[in-house]
Amino acid sequence: MSLQRRLLLYLLICAPLVWGAALFVSIKQARREVNELYDGELIRLARQVQATLRSESPLPTQKQPLPSKRRPELGEADARDLALAVWDASGTLVMNDREGVQLPRYLEAVGFMDETLGGKAWRVYYLQSASGEWLVASGQRAKERDELVYTLTASQIAPWLLVLPALLVAMAWAVRRAIAPVHQLTTELQGRDADDLQPIAETHVPAELKPLVGAMNGLFNRIEETLARERRFTADAAHELRTPLAALRAQWDVVRRSGSDAERHQAEARLGFSLDRLDRLVTQMLALSQLESTLESPLCASKATPVHWPTVVEHAMSDCLAVAERRNIELACDWPPQHGAALPAMGDDHLLTVLLRNLLDNAVRYAPAGTLVTLRFFEDRLELENDGEPLSSEQLARMGERFHRPDGSQEFGSGLGVSIVQRIAALHGLVAEFGARADGRGMKVVLRRADASR
Repeated sequence: MSLQRRLLLYLLICAPLVWGAALFVSIKQARREVNELYDGELIRLARQVQATLRSESPLPTQKQPLPSKRRPELGEADARDLALAVWDASGTLVMNDREGVQLPRYLEAVGFMDETLGGKAWRVYYLQSASGEWLVASGQRAKERDELVYTLTASQIAPWLLVLPALLVAMAWAVRRAIAPVHQLTTELQGRDADDLQPIAETHVPAELKPLVGAMNGLFNRIEETLARERRFTADAAHELRTPLAALRAQWDVVRRSGSDAERHQAEARLGFSLDRLDRLVTQMLALSQLESTLESPLCASKATPVHWPTVVEHAMSDCLAVAERRNIELACDWPPQHGAALPAMGDDHLLTVLLRNLLDNAVRYAPAGTLVTLRFFEDRLELENDGEPLSSEQLARMGERFHRPDGSQEFGSGLGVSIVQRIAALHGLVAEFGARADGRGMKVVLRRADASR
C-alpha cells in the first residue's frame, strides 16, 4: 500500500472516531445544560403553586382537557408534557392538572426523582411546605428534554454532514500535496543515469525527509569513492602489468630460442626474476586495494586487539629472510628496556605484519650488501635504519607516491610499498617519517603517534 493511501485510510478512520467522540461529549454537555434549565423551571413552578396554597381559599381540583387530534399550537406541546399535583396533610389529592397522568405521592419525598408513568419517563420535583400542610409535585416528560437536546445537536451535525464531501476532497488534496516531495524525489532518482552520483539538493526537502536524503547522499559519496578506487586500481593494474607481461613474453621467446644449455639457464633465471617481480607487484596492488576498500577510517576499538610484537616481527623477518640472505644483510631487533610496552599496544597483527614487512623489504633491498638493518622498539616510537645512500629532499617529498621508485634502483619493485605503510600507519593513528640517520648517512624510518609528531 502506498504512503498516500495509507494516510488517507488513517484519516478516514480517525476522523469519524474523533468526530463521534466530540458528538458524544456535545450531547452529554447539551443534556446537562437542558436538565439545568428545565429543572429550574420545575422548581419555580412548584414554588409558585406553594405560594398560592398559602392563601385562605382552597384550590379546586383542576383537570387539563385532553389534547385534540388537531395540530397543536405553538407552546401547546410543552403544556401537554407537564404535570402538576397537590396533596394536603391527610394525603388527599387536592389538585391534578393532567387527566390520565397521576404523579405518585411519597410521604418524605423532597427534590427530584425520575419516574416511569404510563410507560414513559418523567422527571418529578417534590416540594414540602414548611408546616407540612401541602405537598406539591411538578413533573415533566423526559421526551421534551431529549427533543431539545437532539434538536440542538442536529443543528450542529447538519452543517458538518453537508460539508463532509468537501472535507474529504480537501483531505485528499492535502495528503497529495504533503506527499508531493516524495514523488518528486522518486521522479528525480528514476530519471538519473547509472553513473550520476551527484548529491541530492536539500534546499526544498521537508524536515522529515532530510535524514533520508542525507543518508542517500552519504551512500552516493561512498559508492563514488568505491568506483573511483576501482577505476584507479584498474588503471594502475593496466599500466603496471603491461611492462612485466611484455618482458615475460620476450623472455619466454628467448628461452624457446636458446641454442645452448648455458644460454637457456640464463634466460630461465631472468624469466624467474620477472615472475617474482610480477608476483610482488600483484600482491602489493591487491593489499593496497584491500586496505583502501575495507578500512576508511582509523581502526575502531572493536577491531583492535593487543599487539603481540614478537610474533609480528618474526613473521615479517621470515618473509624478508630470503632477500636478506641473497644480499648478505644481517637483520637485528632491539626491544624496549626490560621488555617494556612497544608502540602501538593495540591494533591488527596482520596489518602491522604487512607494514613491517614492507619497511624491512625496502630497507634490505636498498642497503649495501653485507651491512646491517636494525629495527628498534621504544615506548613512544618504532625506528628502522640501514646503511644505504640517503635520499635527496626531492625524493623524500615523493615518498608514498603510488608507483614511484627512485632513479637508478637496481632492485625490482612496484613503488607501492611506502603507500601501503602509510595507509596502515594512518589506520592505527600513526605517521611514518622518512629521513637520514643522525650522522647524515643511511636511511631511517620513524613510526610514531600522529598527535606526537605535530
